[in-house]
Amino acid sequence: MGTGPNFKFYPPGCRVTCIDPNPNFKKFLIKSVAENRHVQFERFVVAAGENMHMVADGSVDVVVSTLVMCSVKNQEQFLREVYRVLRPGGALHFLEHVAAEPSTWTYFWQQVLKPTWYILFDGCDLMRESWKPLERAGFSKLKLQHLQAPLSIRPVVPHIYGYAVK
Repeated sequence: MGTGPNFKFYPPGCRVTCIDPNPNFKKFLIKSVAENRHVQFERFVVAAGENMHMVADGSVDVVVSTLVMCSVKNQEQFLREVYRVLRPGGALHFLEHVAAEPSTWTYFWQQVLKPTWYILFDGCDLMRESWKPLERAGFSKLKLQHLQAPLSIRPVVPHIYGYAVK
């Protein structure tokens, strides 16, 4: 969830429950909510994505995951929780940076920077192949694409984006 940078892209009238393990993001989130009055803020929950027990089964239309799967401790558990909270026909929309193709310079630099990056960026793992758990998660439909994001920070250029339907 972070600080709410995606709110500007949400359609008017959305009711939003925000989940993030970092309680310090709340003050930034409140500012983002104030700047995006078209979004109806419901609550902020301090929790890891792998443990959304405070969200009822089948109670959510859409889950948005932007640069989350790199830092959750267990991607499979995170996706089980997403699946659980989604209503039938609900969708997970995602944009995630991922591991580069092996034998590329980007992959080399991801390996070199991985330990320091993990410490500096709140548990972010540059080497995650997040498309694999998404493919195994059991969604009825998965639309996933790889892209090279137009970023100057080479280790996070490889991305995946798409959606998965329950």
